[in-house]
Amino acid sequence: MSGLLSRSGLLSRIDNVIRPAGRVFYGWYIVSAAGGLQLLAGLLWMQSYGAYVVLLQAEFGWSSALVAGAFAMTRIESGILGPLQGWLTDRYGPRVILAIGTVLFGIGFMLFSQIESLLAFYLTFALIALGSSLGGFATVMVAIVNWFNRHRAKAIATSQIGYSLGGLCVPLVILSLEAFGWRATAFYSGAIVIVVGLPLTMLVRHRPKDYGEEVDGSVVEEGLDGKAPPAVGRDFTARQAMATSAFWLISFGHAAALLTVSSIMVHLVPHLTQGLNYSLANAGLVVALMTAFQMTGQIGGGFLGDRFNKRLICVICMLSHMAALLLLANASNPVMVMVFALLHGLAWGIRGPQMVALRADYFGASSFGTIMGFSSLIVMLGMSIGPIFAGYLYDVQGNYTTAFTVLGLSAMAGSLCFAFASPPKHPEGDKLSL
Repeated sequence: MSGLLSRSGLLSRIDNVIRPAGRVFYGWYIVSAAGGLQLLAGLLWMQSYGAYVVLLQAEFGWSSALVAGAFAMTRIESGILGPLQGWLTDRYGPRVILAIGTVLFGIGFMLFSQIESLLAFYLTFALIALGSSLGGFATVMVAIVNWFNRHRAKAIATSQIGYSLGGLCVPLVILSLEAFGWRATAFYSGAIVIVVGLPLTMLVRHRPKDYGEEVDGSVVEEGLDGKAPPAVGRDFTARQAMATSAFWLISFGHAAALLTVSSIMVHLVPHLTQGLNYSLANAGLVVALMTAFQMTGQIGGGFLGDRFNKRLICVICMLSHMAALLLLANASNPVMVMVFALLHGLAWGIRGPQMVALRADYFGASSFGTIMGFSSLIVMLGMSIGPIFAGYLYDVQGNYTTAFTVLGLSAMAGSLCFAFASPPKHPEGDKLSL
């Protein structure tokens, strides 16, 4: 009986999260749209890129470093664009930026399907990167952090499940690549991005007060731990945030995390197929398994982040990334590969929402887009350096053992960044209480 009552109480609290005023809070529609946009990016590009790499190398004979360089270039482009993108999103709202980005993303994919040279490959991927950046993660996060406070980590985690679903469906893209070729798959991927993505962008709104709504739906309730919502300090401007050590430590910690993530996205499939003799289809199943664990981590990570110390969670996840990379570097049987997929996927899923929510908790929502944009200048170093570094060492050594080992140790360094990123003091008072 007590178990039934406990379950009933839990369901009631969850219902209050979704329907705080007796109806579905509009913020959750924004979360759903954000999830759909991230699904498109994860499925059709980010998590499928490794499969494209194998086919591009087979057709054009390009080295691992060259194909990884295109991915790295797109991350550099996104990082440099970040401050301007953040300012534009804070100034004009995320909807218009998302719409522009979605169209560019789709057109870029269509042009990519027609390439015949390395230069064209780089140019079309630059357009894809521009579109996916404007129409993706950083832009939708501005909307979400403005609509949520108490349930911010849960909202961010829920939206990121879309990206995980994309990775889970990568085998479908691989089936298309094998059945219809990479050119046809790329062209129709671009069409899908525009046809599906544009309606989703129309659901996104900037700030709740502009639509007669309140953050979290206006009802302030106790959390699952029975505690009142955390105290919220004064919002930082971008200049004030960058004057704190927390801004730089979180940025470098995030860069270390994406150093491992981006390298795995680009080189996991080539490592499995070329180093461990997996078929392309079996390698796709490993990606799907890793993504399933990532999704599991996201589901739990949202609740963990709203209940426990986000910074400590990031430290633990970075150490898990380290263990996963060291396992993959020395993998000699399927069990080691599966344990890698479990550790890396869970760490990625749990950690992802915390890094966004932690910045919003520390610096507030008012200038979040601009703050996140300047932080991306640091974060892009990890996204760009990792794939090139791993690809270069593979070209020199013929395997990924050293590369994955070094990347694992860099994840440990990232854990230290989060360990020391304590809550900042606002220059005009009101230290954040987290």
